[in-house]
Amino acid sequence: MSVNVMNTIRELAVTWPGATRVFEKIGIDYCCGGGRTLADACATFHVPIDLAIQSLEEAGKTKPADDQINWQARSLTDLIAHIQDTHHVFTRQELSRLEQLVEKVCSRHGEHHPELLRLRELFLLLRDDLLPHLLKEEQVLFPYVIQLENETAVPMPFFGTVQNPVRMMMMEHDTVGDLLREMRSACGNYVPPQDACFSYQTLFQALREFEADLHQHIHLENNILFPRAVEMET
Repeated sequence: MSVNVMNTIRELAVTWPGATRVFEKIGIDYCCGGGRTLADACATFHVPIDLAIQSLEEAGKTKPADDQINWQARSLTDLIAHIQDTHHVFTRQELSRLEQLVEKVCSRHGEHHPELLRLRELFLLLRDDLLPHLLKEEQVLFPYVIQLENETAVPMPFFGTVQNPVRMMMMEHDTVGDLLREMRSACGNYVPPQDACFSYQTLFQALREFEADLHQHIHLENNILFPRAVEMET
């Protein structure tokens, strides 16, 4: 298999084996920036195009892991259950844990590392965006998509068409993506300083893992769930 640099990031993320892991590793936004071509994304995120092509082609030769489910071939009901049971649960748990860690590390190191105070400010904005966002998906959008898939006659929803909440969710995803990038930039790519205590190191490691999970979470919605839901309604 050879990589076409004019394919969009979304196309590659959905169809190319291991693409999302490659994009996560080399720093290409595959969840909110899926409409860019690979060539454009490499230019935007300052990733050498040869590195991206080589990494994708190597991933394409690797046997997929057992946990790499082809969500394009599964029902949207199954996908929604996976998103809620895996990513929504993890997001809520980690927001609570990270808030405590951020406060602890800021109280001990904030005086000498003012970037931590900026991190706390950005993290609280992220928390305040994510918690109502999850509720809107669970209480409004997801139940309607499940109805569309499983019932022959679905009454007109109060939001008119699924495209309206999808558009809103994607805008909110863009905000989350921007905040994640600001947080990473504020803290030097989450590389802890030499005087970092165990809690400081734990915080940065947890933030890296939280960011990676959110990228996968948003990818499943932006690139698979939402387009299929819009197509199904149409």
